[in-house]
Amino acid sequence: MIPSSPIIGTLLHAVGGVSASSCYVPYQKTRQWSWSTFWLVQAMFAWILMPLIIGAITVPDFFYILAHAPSKAIWMAFILGAVYGFGSMSFGVSIRYIGYSLTYTLAIGISAIVGTVLPLIIFGGLTQHFQAPGGNIVLFGMIVSVVGVGLCGWAGFKREHEVNPKQDGLKRSNMFIGLILTIIAGVLSGVFNISLEFGQPIADMAAEHGAGQFEGNAKMIVSTAGCWVVNMVWFMVVAVKNKSLKEFSVKSGLPRKLIFKNFSWSALAGTMWFLQFFFYGMGHVNMGKFQYASWVLHMSMLIFFSYIIGVIMKEWKNVSGRTYALLIMALLILVSSFVIIAYGGMQE
Repeated sequence: MIPSSPIIGTLLHAVGGVSASSCYVPYQKTRQWSWSTFWLVQAMFAWILMPLIIGAITVPDFFYILAHAPSKAIWMAFILGAVYGFGSMSFGVSIRYIGYSLTYTLAIGISAIVGTVLPLIIFGGLTQHFQAPGGNIVLFGMIVSVVGVGLCGWAGFKREHEVNPKQDGLKRSNMFIGLILTIIAGVLSGVFNISLEFGQPIADMAAEHGAGQFEGNAKMIVSTAGCWVVNMVWFMVVAVKNKSLKEFSVKSGLPRKLIFKNFSWSALAGTMWFLQFFFYGMGHVNMGKFQYASWVLHMSMLIFFSYIIGVIMKEWKNVSGRTYALLIMALLILVSSFVIIAYGGMQE
């Protein structure tokens, strides 16, 4: 049994949040590549290569565990991971329509609720967890987190009314489509946590084989493989239809050096996406009896750092002073929720 430390768990979730909130930034560095070409590369690294490599390095008897894990855990994790795959596609596209800040707020805010509540309903413990020592404090922290997310969303909507579309390059003519895709992405993103919960028997096997705090890496590949299959099929069809597969070759007219740079940036994006759940897995283990709070904590971290990224990328440079003040207040509330959840997790 690994000694838990909610403070360390919270910090690990923060590191994962930084990685997740910035994983699409490398796309801005690609040149003369279509979205489908970028997505094919990042998906390969995010959902197949990195989970396999890190899993094999950190989990003893990694492939033996996958071969002998309960079939129900394998199939449920894989199928629900595939469901999440549709959400990841919606998420990626919606960013191009409504920007980083608003996409992360809506999608991840919905995911935080769905991904936290549904597993407690499906697997039990909706009331018992909050009645345990410190549980009421953690619940209060989760509520504060939701308030912070809501205020971030409010700031995001105010920003949309104040910023000239030409100033940030977003496709405001498709704002409605972007919002619909974001809602779909949020709901299906929450399903990913359910996928991970169904895969817990795989992680338990990894723990028995000495994986320690890396036990989550054993189940991760199953969930992400489902996501990868859906994305690969969809974007291969898109690539064939748009004849964009040639962008991987100099036959497209692109210099070999540019192709290599684009591939590297896309690979980095996929690696950063995976790293969020690498740190999520360790943070989850360290949360101890309050592991159920991991998802909402992690999602709140994503929102917090996505707004920081948005500020750095100057998405907020043209907003009014009141809107900017609202954003700062929302971020401070989110920070306070992290502290409250960590403090509640320390109670015996």
